[in-house]
Amino acid sequence: MTDFHGLTAQQTAALTRRVTLYSVATAAILVAIKIAAWLASGSLALLASTADSGLDLLASLTTFYAVRFAVTPPDAEHRFGHGKAEGFASLVQAGLVFASAALIAQQAIGDLIAPKPIQQGAWAMAVMGVSIVLTALLIMAQGRVLKQTSSVAVSGDRAHYAADFASNLIALVGIAATAWLGIARLDAIAALAIAAILLWGAIGVFREASGQLMDHELSDEVRARVVELMTADRRLTDVHQLRTRAAGPYLHIQMHVDLDPDLTLETAHQVIVAAENRVLEAFPSADIIIHADPRGRAEPHGGAFAETRVKQA
Repeated sequence: MTDFHGLTAQQTAALTRRVTLYSVATAAILVAIKIAAWLASGSLALLASTADSGLDLLASLTTFYAVRFAVTPPDAEHRFGHGKAEGFASLVQAGLVFASAALIAQQAIGDLIAPKPIQQGAWAMAVMGVSIVLTALLIMAQGRVLKQTSSVAVSGDRAHYAADFASNLIALVGIAATAWLGIARLDAIAALAIAAILLWGAIGVFREASGQLMDHELSDEVRARVVELMTADRRLTDVHQLRTRAAGPYLHIQMHVDLDPDLTLETAHQVIVAAENRVLEAFPSADIIIHADPRGRAEPHGGAFAETRVKQA
């Protein structure tokens, strides 16, 4: 799972809102210019890229709204907030990319059987060049945001556009080879290569989104850091039943801790609050639940899941 960074949910939201707006704008521009170029050239590789950009626009719009909904405060029906909206958005992205790959492959196979010549090849190549530049700029912007946040929706969107970048390069090569060499089937072969890249990208997006939706544990580094921060006070000697999960911009942590059984309730409370604040300083978007156990005097407990000890880092 993606590591979390030292930003609040509001700071993360501001970054993801901006970059998803860029994503929508880029997709809209690409759809418009590719439609015009395809109508002029008749290139199947360009048609494939146009269809992919159309689905990109739908995926970007989904992400655009998801990152905004994900930071909506908890309500009576959703006590853990709405962070998993980002995971659902990534699943939608994966589904759209799968559909795009299937449609492109279908058209490419048909054109391999009955190839068609490309018209206005120079115009088509110019449009693909613009697409490559715009996509590269968007990927760089998304990369900068992902260095600061752990947005699975933006990560999925970036993987999507990274596949598009590769597909645009392949489409450009296919169009150029077909226009200059006069081998019409090269255009269809390029379209098949695009379909394969999109399929691979969709698998990666699906895996990341499903990991968050299935409450996959965060990385060992994050878990070890939580234990280290909790046990910085010697009066808190052990962390067990540590469970972590991500939900959009939020990190949920719950654990049991061992305390000196001779501490007063007020002192124990102070120790736990101080430990909680240390974790929040490192992970400001965390929601934390801590259960205190008297060291050496607690019977096995923990509800539906058996109690397990977690080794300290």
